[in-house]
Amino acid sequence: MSQIIFQVQSIIIVLLMLYGVSHVFGSNKNRWKHSKIMKLVIIWDIILILQIELTRGAIAKASKAMQNPAILNIHVSLAISTVLLYVIAANYGSKIMNGDNSHLKKHKLLGRITVLLRLATLATSFMI
Repeated sequence: MSQIIFQVQSIIIVLLMLYGVSHVFGSNKNRWKHSKIMKLVIIWDIILILQIELTRGAIAKASKAMQNPAILNIHVSLAISTVLLYVIAANYGSKIMNGDNSHLKKHKLLGRITVLLRLATLATSFMI
């Protein structure tokens, strides 16, 4: 049952992420709305990771990398990379929201990579 709850949360998080990203493309750019949605995505995703850890002992399982199936190791690597990129992208995003547009190019690139990694994390979560 918890697996379904985690999957539903993960799908909603990805949909929110895509919705947030949509606010910086096209003619209806809204950085403020993008920023608020992406903060929600990051916080919820980290809470989801904590829920998985508290109910399944995910860190203990992940630490046995040599005994785990390859797909689990790939999934864990994608998830950790996503969280690390959240931190970096949020840092650049914060600077951009404070008026420093010199980081915009890096933020956009990191954002694209983060979305791809989060999509891959979602996909691999169905395989484990």
